[in-house]
Amino acid sequence: MQFVGQFIHSPFKFFFCRMIVMVTGWKETAWQSAWRKKRAFRMEKTGKKFYCLEMFPYPSGKLHMGHVRNYSLGDALARFKRMNGFSVLYPMGFDSFGLPAENAAIKAGVAPREWTEKNIQSMASQQERLGFSYDWERKIATHEPEYYKWNQWFFLQFLKKGLAYKKKAGVNWCPSCQTVLANEQVENGHCWRCDSTVTQKELAQWFFRITAYAQELLDGIDTLSGWPERVRQMQKNWIGKSTGVTVNFPLADSESTLQAFTTRPDTIHSVTFLAVAPEHPAAVELVKGAENEKECLQFIELAKNQPFIERSSPEGKNKEGIFTGRHATNPVNGEKIQVWIANFVFSDYGTGIVMADCHDQRDFEFAKKYGIPLKMVISVDGKPIDMQNAKEAFTEDGILYDSGQFSGMQNQEAIPLIADWIEKRGFGRKEVFFRIRDWLLSRQRFWGTPIPIIYCHTCGTVPVPEKDLPVLLPKKADFTGLGNPLEKVKEFVNVKCPKCRSQARRETDTMDTFVDSSWYYFRYCSPREKKAPFEKKQVQKMVPVDQYIGGIEHAVLHLLYARFFTKALRDLGLVKIDEPFKRLLAQGMVIKNGLKMSKSYGNVVSPEEIIDKYGADTARFFMLFSALPEKELDWSDQGVQAAYRFLKKTFELSKGEKVGFGKIDAKKLSMQDRLVLSRTTRTIIEVTQRIENFELNFALSEIMALANEVHSSENLDKNVKGHAVKTVALLLNPFCPHVSESMWKELGQKGFSSLAKWPKADKKFIDQKAETMHELLQNTRADTRKVIGLSRISAPKKITFFTAPEWKWKAVEELKKAGIVKPDFSLIMKTLFSNQQFREKGKQTEALAKFFLQRISYYNDKVQVNEFAALNEAKSMLEKEFGCEIAVLSADKALPEQAQKAANAQPLKLAIIVE
Repeated sequence: MQFVGQFIHSPFKFFFCRMIVMVTGWKETAWQSAWRKKRAFRMEKTGKKFYCLEMFPYPSGKLHMGHVRNYSLGDALARFKRMNGFSVLYPMGFDSFGLPAENAAIKAGVAPREWTEKNIQSMASQQERLGFSYDWERKIATHEPEYYKWNQWFFLQFLKKGLAYKKKAGVNWCPSCQTVLANEQVENGHCWRCDSTVTQKELAQWFFRITAYAQELLDGIDTLSGWPERVRQMQKNWIGKSTGVTVNFPLADSESTLQAFTTRPDTIHSVTFLAVAPEHPAAVELVKGAENEKECLQFIELAKNQPFIERSSPEGKNKEGIFTGRHATNPVNGEKIQVWIANFVFSDYGTGIVMADCHDQRDFEFAKKYGIPLKMVISVDGKPIDMQNAKEAFTEDGILYDSGQFSGMQNQEAIPLIADWIEKRGFGRKEVFFRIRDWLLSRQRFWGTPIPIIYCHTCGTVPVPEKDLPVLLPKKADFTGLGNPLEKVKEFVNVKCPKCRSQARRETDTMDTFVDSSWYYFRYCSPREKKAPFEKKQVQKMVPVDQYIGGIEHAVLHLLYARFFTKALRDLGLVKIDEPFKRLLAQGMVIKNGLKMSKSYGNVVSPEEIIDKYGADTARFFMLFSALPEKELDWSDQGVQAAYRFLKKTFELSKGEKVGFGKIDAKKLSMQDRLVLSRTTRTIIEVTQRIENFELNFALSEIMALANEVHSSENLDKNVKGHAVKTVALLLNPFCPHVSESMWKELGQKGFSSLAKWPKADKKFIDQKAETMHELLQNTRADTRKVIGLSRISAPKKITFFTAPEWKWKAVEELKKAGIVKPDFSLIMKTLFSNQQFREKGKQTEALAKFFLQRISYYNDKVQVNEFAALNEAKSMLEKEFGCEIAVLSADKALPEQAQKAANAQPLKLAIIVE
């Protein structure tokens, strides 16, 4: 292989790399062609349904190893379910709208459609080359009018239901890309695409009213038992339900009040200032006539233009504010408190005003920074805290003090009582707020779904009639990098009003691409449906998705939007389910040299490079074997090579020596044959369970162990070998389908192994005695090598094995009958000494009890075997291995000089003397 590694850098690299795969015997492209020709992976109409889906990719042009891992996971499960008789829906498509295509148009002068479709063709070819069993007849691409027509139709239905609306809103604005950015697209105050500094801008924007489903989205999380707990928690945090009190703070020298929402009414007596959001309608009014009015207005504008991510960071150093010169009154104690404008407060959460105190670290740091007086009302023991020496906020639970009638109470117990008291006294009211905001839909881009709205001077905002859908993107536009190209396409912008037929203009914003991915799983059920977004009966049959697979980076927004869409479509009478995804797997990242595999880190391994050199099955095997799906996977070139060697060795099992598939009579088999037969049966059971639990790496370990067992076993019964090798071929199919198909063919089996039935475990072939005897021999060989090493005898002349006397096996049975499963010396002794035979042996029984103490669970599933016969049967093999005479004796027949050593012989643990 070193020679190969050097040679492939020559001009003959491609030919030679393909030749490497050829000599293995599993001609991958041939199998892919055969599957395609036979339309092997179309969903069957019979059988229990199983919908397996990976998050569809953006067509960037090249697959990366993260893609390979994601799709290998899904394909393994889809193949497994298909072989188990399920009617499997396993589709693939492309999330093909988005800013990268537009950036490519600007940079390379190529139309977004042309760039996108070329990349789709490239990625689909790579996916096929990896042998993924997609039903390609269901392929969709979201940039196709047949798809995005229904985005527009959904928009119109949502508009009728009040779920779509337009309002002015402050947004993250990239001056370079000339577009609105979602919060997650702002990284450290910069655009995630071009790294330009992001500013705030107020624009009239379209929204989906996702907040109408806030409570239902929150409640639904508890039903998602098949989702990872961390994803469920991330969703809960994003929705952010807050139950608290809105308190009315009378404004000094005014008849107005400032309303502040708090989830901590237990701190109401410690409030020393109010913080008002810069965007709050009252902000400008508060500073009118103030001595520093000019500075206040400048600060308001400055804070409003700061990126959300900067304003919302937890670090106190980023918290800025300005004193309005105004004061308010704390209604519960009449104390005068300051009113500030602060950048860390947002107008769209709560009331846009917060009450600040010394029991919040942010408020504490802000007050220290600006010299605002602070006080505390909670301490560990209810004793007042010295504010002069306070270094940080007190944020723990404790006992209230200086809190009127609630002093002396535990603060958590006091919270509901204080809330009731505030409401009864008329100081405020109990309320519930959610952190989740409505979904900002508008994007100032070309390459997206046009929003189906027309603006008329006479009729106002007019929805495009449904009969006129889809509103098509123009075929040509100028991509200068400045502004939205759609605004400059006159043929697109200038239209007649559908109502009055006067001159009007189209909406030039396009939809957020999250819209495309919020319902695509429905479209797969009937991708060629023309009269509706999907065929209801097919959706009712197939959805929810049984297994959804994708990256943790989509744990919040994509999944939240898909859940919202499902509930909204349910209320429109289009579907009957509440949640779209039954079971979710968030797979881990691929790591190389301690960093996420990424072009920016220069540590990318190309899937094509691995496929060319070792074959697709090697890439798949390594990706699935190296870690549990949800864990990070550390890339290893040595691991890839080891996977290739194993597959090549395993494929050889199906070649050469003839195998049989006749009836097997276990009673007539040797111990070795019975062992392989038993191991084969157990492997079927174990691999099946492991795949069901998505422990694919452990499943592959079991298959490897069986393949190695068959490979190392000589002179196997031909029917036993045929059964074992056929089982290996079938069990390997979900992971390495090309090797599996080639083995299947070599074994003379008909059809595709991919469509064969999953092997059934015939438990009558499980032979515990054969397994125990094999374990005995393996342990004996290992122990013997250890003893030889310790004795420093380089060339032993004789090795004597002493087997345990019969009475020790009887002791094992006594402990099993007693049901002892945990190490309990007194219980073990009591059980053994209750038997006259064991009592008579005194110290020997006590020594045996000590031996059993740490091994009690080991013996629970062991059966007694004839150790003497097993060792004698393997005697010639052992003599050959150790190169000396082997003697086997029962411990109770040891010579006097051997007795002390022989006494150490225990069940399945021989005493060994090396001479």
